[in-house]
Amino acid sequence: MKQSRILNFLEVSVIVLLALFPVFLSFPYRVNVFLSWEGAYRISEGQLPFRDFGIPLGGMYWVVPAIFFKILGAQVITLVKAQAFINIISGLAFRSILKSLDVLPPVKFASVLLYCISFSFFNFWPWYNHTVLVYGFIAIAFLLKAIFSVASGKRWMYVALAAMFTFFSFFTKQDGGGLTFLICFFILLYTGWYEKKWQYALGYTGATIAIAFLAIVFFSRYDFGYWFNHGQPPHNARVSGGDMINEFFGDSQWLKFYIFLVLFIAAVQFKNIQTFLAEKKQMVFLLLTLGILCMAGIFQVTSYTPTNSNIFFHSFAFAFILNFVVKRFGINTASLKLSVLLGAGVLLWWSHIYWNYMQRVLVKPVAETGIVKSPTGENVVGMHNASLVEKDTSIIPQGQWVNAKLATLRKIKMPEPTVKGIERIMSMDVVRNKKDIRVLNMSELTFLAKEIPYEMEKGPGFPLWYHLGVGMFNREAAMFEEKINNNYYDVVLFEYLPALNNFYPFHIRDILKMKYKQVDSFYAPRNTAPGIIEVYVKE
Repeated sequence: MKQSRILNFLEVSVIVLLALFPVFLSFPYRVNVFLSWEGAYRISEGQLPFRDFGIPLGGMYWVVPAIFFKILGAQVITLVKAQAFINIISGLAFRSILKSLDVLPPVKFASVLLYCISFSFFNFWPWYNHTVLVYGFIAIAFLLKAIFSVASGKRWMYVALAAMFTFFSFFTKQDGGGLTFLICFFILLYTGWYEKKWQYALGYTGATIAIAFLAIVFFSRYDFGYWFNHGQPPHNARVSGGDMINEFFGDSQWLKFYIFLVLFIAAVQFKNIQTFLAEKKQMVFLLLTLGILCMAGIFQVTSYTPTNSNIFFHSFAFAFILNFVVKRFGINTASLKLSVLLGAGVLLWWSHIYWNYMQRVLVKPVAETGIVKSPTGENVVGMHNASLVEKDTSIIPQGQWVNAKLATLRKIKMPEPTVKGIERIMSMDVVRNKKDIRVLNMSELTFLAKEIPYEMEKGPGFPLWYHLGVGMFNREAAMFEEKINNNYYDVVLFEYLPALNNFYPFHIRDILKMKYKQVDSFYAPRNTAPGIIEVYVKE
């Protein structure tokens, strides 16, 4: 009991402390954080997705950040605080899943540590490809509580909560939500067969569909079918069987390794089909682990940003495999030694996550970059200067970024040219003196809506962001082109990113060049795919 209490305390402490660590830091402005900020800001101001702005996702991604904006204020750093809360809930949901499956305490502790380091710790900022998974894991946690709960009343309550968070996941992003539903459905299908009780599977399915139906009926009056419509015109499908096969067999070493080990363990553990199906808890654990691995294989194709968005699978596979190994070899779990050993192993395995912070203090920077001579005059060649490919000088290293003075950018750093460019915008006569200024902000500086301030355009025809073919389509591009041709806007900010495919539509820039006067330009706050923010006013 003493060991159990110590490990429970350590698990919760790891979850909370690693989640809160970023709250006390300052950050460089993050690529794509503009999307999180504007969606949260609009919702915190009372706007609704699909009614006031169009998105190809669901609005649940922005709900938690919007609540934090309402409580703490609409600052970029508030997004970090919202993500800290999300990471705490995420870790507790994963821990609950392991508890429901009776994972051995030392393995549970090491798995929670792995989950927090590999999946939560470096996710400082909200992002839909992360939030969709968190909602999904909460749904699975409630589902397992329903399956292994004794009281009938509690089972129905947990089933209802599982259905609700499955919908939240789906209404964050379609792929993760749909895969969460399939995992839960197949687990319930098995437990229904095992218990000869099908009402919970039917109840979960019916409740999920009913909640989704009510939401769709409500939002359908606002062009919902046009926006939330992956795979049909004007959207392009991101589900490609060929891409999934290529990615799985051409890469995905860890995924294939885990699948092999999990199937091998299942073959060893279960002697025949009757034994295989009769071990309810182990069977559910197996179905969940295989489901998560399948989800990861699909998710890496349908949600390819960031490239490690599917990294969650390590923790589930690790828990399943280690739990079997410890049981199989009869390893003593009554002592804290095993927990310490497994925890140390996880820290060693994933040291690359936290070493980036430690090396700044513990390791001196390497000097031999470029052509260097030794004290004896010999040419020095090493891993840091064997290649003499010049770096892109247009990218300002984040170590040289400076603090911005705006309230919305408290504890946020940007390149100095960006900061000075923002100051020039704020000092423009049209910005300082014109009431009801009309601004088209096709840039990452979405926080200027609060700083200038200006009224954001809203309605079911206005996109939340301007990535052509992703966040907006030809219909919206034509609308903006017409407004620019008619000199509707007083100021237009356009971010030119030549290395990205119409991240801001190139054709809009061509029209601006003809119809508006460019009065300024400066570096965009990016450390990859460099860009220029251009400032236009009426002729």
